[in-house]
Amino acid sequence: MAAEPERHPLIVILGQTASGKSELAIEMATRFNGEIISADSRAIYKNMDIGTAKPNLAARKRIKHHLIDVVYPDQPFNVSDYKKLAEEAIVNVQEKGKIPFLVGGTGLYIDSVLYNFSFRPKASAAIRDQLETRTVAQLKDIIFRSGLDLPNNPENRRHLIRTVEAGGVPSKCSVIRPDTLIIGIQLSPEELKDRITHRIYDMINAGLVDEIKLLTSQYGWDLPSMQLPNYKALRPFIEKQQPLSQVINQAITKERQYSKRQAVWFKRNKSIHWVNQQIEVVDIITTFLNK
Repeated sequence: MAAEPERHPLIVILGQTASGKSELAIEMATRFNGEIISADSRAIYKNMDIGTAKPNLAARKRIKHHLIDVVYPDQPFNVSDYKKLAEEAIVNVQEKGKIPFLVGGTGLYIDSVLYNFSFRPKASAAIRDQLETRTVAQLKDIIFRSGLDLPNNPENRRHLIRTVEAGGVPSKCSVIRPDTLIIGIQLSPEELKDRITHRIYDMINAGLVDEIKLLTSQYGWDLPSMQLPNYKALRPFIEKQQPLSQVINQAITKERQYSKRQAVWFKRNKSIHWVNQQIEVVDIITTFLNK
């Protein structure tokens, strides 16, 4: 009788911002002997801790996390870089005899691994410099005339520039990675709104303003990393242009808008098992690993 082929399972836990995916992933990784590979485009930056809602040091000590604190805020990092490091981390975890849990809310990062995206060569510095001089409207015009699709956030200059440089969305295979389970956390709009609101206030109480002041003293405001919603929204308060209560409301609004874009992205993936109770997750993972 032929031996069964060796398995290389991957479990993905995804969801909108503040949905509780990190906490759930830590519980599941503990229960099923796993390690976590972050799929969060915010958590890659060193010294940007509070505003990116990274798992705290206690959580990271409890379960090993990969791809957190990868680069400094002024260092370039893109989805191609992420895919390479994530795939290396997955193999590293599997070679230990553990289960890799790919966890986060950055859909492009997750899909780059699930669907084996391939990437075109990076554009030259000269082309990048030229594109940097163009307005949002001009960049959109270039994209339209080139017959390309607009990025998920069509008002973000950085995303528009990447679309032009890459010649469109990165190519991918149509078949999902084998031996992969994808679990999505689904909350009601009201619950998600409450969680986002509480998270923003928790960030403020944890010292977000001081974190931003330290970062801007080192890097200024112009870096792409400093355009993250929870940092950018507080700029008017830090520059004494608006009261704290007003910028907090703006931060909440920005995070809710971001969560809606995440929902649109995830909706396209019909392989996601949507859940809202931890007991469901345990049953689904147990069935997957025992098949």
